[in-house]
Amino acid sequence: MALADEKAATLRAGTLPITVVVPVKNEERSLPRCLAQLTRFAEVIVVDSGSTDGTKQVARAAGARVLEFDWNGRFPKKRNWVLMQHTPATPWVLFLDADEFVDRAFCDQLERAIEDERFDGYWLNYTNHFLRRRLRHGVPQRKLALFRVGKALYERIDEDAWSGLDMEIHEHPVVEGKVGEITAPIEHNDFRGIKKFLDRHSDYALWEARRYLLLERQNKAGARDLTSRQRFKYANLERWWYPWFYFIYAYVIRLGVLDGAAGFQYAFYKAWYFLTIRLLIQELRVAEKGSIRD
Repeated sequence: MALADEKAATLRAGTLPITVVVPVKNEERSLPRCLAQLTRFAEVIVVDSGSTDGTKQVARAAGARVLEFDWNGRFPKKRNWVLMQHTPATPWVLFLDADEFVDRAFCDQLERAIEDERFDGYWLNYTNHFLRRRLRHGVPQRKLALFRVGKALYERIDEDAWSGLDMEIHEHPVVEGKVGEITAPIEHNDFRGIKKFLDRHSDYALWEARRYLLLERQNKAGARDLTSRQRFKYANLERWWYPWFYFIYAYVIRLGVLDGAAGFQYAFYKAWYFLTIRLLIQELRVAEKGSIRD
C-alpha cells in the first residue's frame, strides 16, 4: 500500500476532513482536555519535542498519532516539518496548541467554512485568559492556523539556533489564495503562573529582537508576506514610544480597563514585553559591532 493510501486508511470516516496538529512538550496537564474535544476531526497528530512527563502516553491513550521531533536549530521548525515531512492526508490542516480548546459552535462554523471553495485559509479568533480570568477586552487575539494542505507554509526564517524555540511562534503562514475568517472563538487558557509567563515571553522577546535585526539587514520590514500588523510592529518596534502606545491602545482604546486588575496587568506585561524587545535589539547591536571590531 502506498504511503498516501496508508495515511488515508487511518482517517476516521464521517468526520470533518481536517487533520489537527498539536505541537507539544510536557503538556500532560492541558492535553487531555484539548484532545477530548477533537472527536469530530478525521485525524489528530501530536508532535512531541522530547517530553519528560506523560504527554506521549496521554496522546496515545486518546487515539492521537504521535510524531517525535528533534530540532537541529535550523529550518524547518515543528509545524513546517509536519507539513513537509508528514503531509496530512486530509484536504485541510488545523494547528492547535495544547492549551487551546475548541467547542461545538466553533466546529459547526468550521464545517460550513471549509465547504466554501473561495478560501484556502482562515483566520481564527481566540478568547484569552490571564490571572485565571477571561479577558473580554483588550487587543483581540487571532491566528491564521487553518488552511488547505499544500496551499501554505509558515514563513521561512533561516535562524541559527537563536533560541530553544523549536516551534513557529511568531512566524506567519503564507497562504496561496484567499483567506477568510471564522468568528466562533477557540478558548485559549495557558496561564501557569507569572514566572512561566515571564520566562516564556523573555524567550519570545529574544527571538523577536533577532528577527527584527535580520529583517533590517535584508531590508524586508515592509515585505508583502508580512501581515499589516507585523509590518506596523517591525516598523516601530525600536521606537521609544511603542510599548506605551501598545499599553494605551490595549488598556484604554480597546477597553482593557473593563477587565479590572487582570486587564491592567496583562496590558502592563505586554508593554514590558515590547520594551524588553527594544532593549535586546540595542544590546544585540552593540554586541554585533564589538564582534566586527574584534
